[in-house]
Amino acid sequence: MKLKRVVVTGLGTVNPLGLNVEDTWKKLCEGKSGIELITDMDLENIASKIAGRVKNFDPHDYIDAKEVKRTDRFCHFAIASATQAMENSGLEGEIDPDKLGVITGTGIGGIRTFEHQAEVFLTRGPKRVSPFFIPMMIANIAAGRIAIQYNARGINFSIISACASSAHAIGEAYRGIKYGNADAVIAVGSEAAVTRLTLSGFSVMRALSTRNDSPEKASRPFDKERDGFVLAEGAAALVLEEYEHAKARGATIFGELVGYGATCDAYHITMPASGGEGGAHAMQNAIKDARISPEDVQYINTHGTSTPLNDKSETQAIKTVFGNHAYKLKINSSKSMLGHGLGAAGALESIIVVKSIQDQKIHPTINLTTPDPECDLDYNPEGTIPLTIEYSISNSFGFGGHNATLVFKRYDD
Repeated sequence: MKLKRVVVTGLGTVNPLGLNVEDTWKKLCEGKSGIELITDMDLENIASKIAGRVKNFDPHDYIDAKEVKRTDRFCHFAIASATQAMENSGLEGEIDPDKLGVITGTGIGGIRTFEHQAEVFLTRGPKRVSPFFIPMMIANIAAGRIAIQYNARGINFSIISACASSAHAIGEAYRGIKYGNADAVIAVGSEAAVTRLTLSGFSVMRALSTRNDSPEKASRPFDKERDGFVLAEGAAALVLEEYEHAKARGATIFGELVGYGATCDAYHITMPASGGEGGAHAMQNAIKDARISPEDVQYINTHGTSTPLNDKSETQAIKTVFGNHAYKLKINSSKSMLGHGLGAAGALESIIVVKSIQDQKIHPTINLTTPDPECDLDYNPEGTIPLTIEYSISNSFGFGGHNATLVFKRYDD
């Protein structure tokens, strides 16, 4: 069979830097941080007291008041970003419902609801648990709700692969269209895990930065003095569409998705494999799927978490895949400003890659002031720069050893 081309026709996001794509992109290019001190929770005895939080967001802008009470915050974010992306695409009413799919990704799902209802159960008894507890908490509910909103009767499921979740969601949406199972898919990543329990769990693992006195400088990917990632929340959505379908309806095309690689380290539940082999294989598979050579790539938006092990292993993986060309690549980490949105990160960073290709420029990696000799590539610490980009890579790696790489291309008619 002839494989289909997959293009991007819609974008939407709510995140610590903005409530839409354009505001987010502007602040990234200005080098602004969305990380702040948490002041509305009791975080005594919790080591990390900072996060990237979505500010000034009102779910009633997107959801009926009654349904707002019956959905978790992660679902609010997912619906908001999907609504933006669909409006941006102009796809509603222009597609066979049976050929419109929804694939979502989240690492944790409805943790706020879980925490609250667990407290109710323990203090007030089982009969006081909400009848909406289960449909609010389960991770797949965002995909179901978005499908109901748009009468999307095609492929529909949710992926949970920790911090690679939404990159996998985009990749599987791409495959669904490429092999003719859908004409378009709304691919979404969402997370709302900035809670006391989640902060406690990551803190006792010593995974989070404890630079509480300077939140905006806490996320320091590839810097020698990095001390952990900064937890963040938010969501992002991309409408992926079969090229001929998009062209026939006169859609604006923002970019093309041409490659996807998914692998597992099969090494350790939290640590990346020595030398970054799993990530390297994901990049190699994605490049092969795109039918290009490593030298065709100009830019990598890294997983870049600001943890000692990830940044080093990702650097090693890039060197393995690209050889001497690694030193010619432009590289950055959006998490230096956004924090780590866990299951939402891959989708948001994919939007950033699409914007970078559109505008032919890349944002800086902020807070990289003390170079780590083991991270010796060009991470663009100085500021936003113009860059001719034909092909770009987005990396996402997750606990459990899950790896996903996406290859985006500048759109040519």
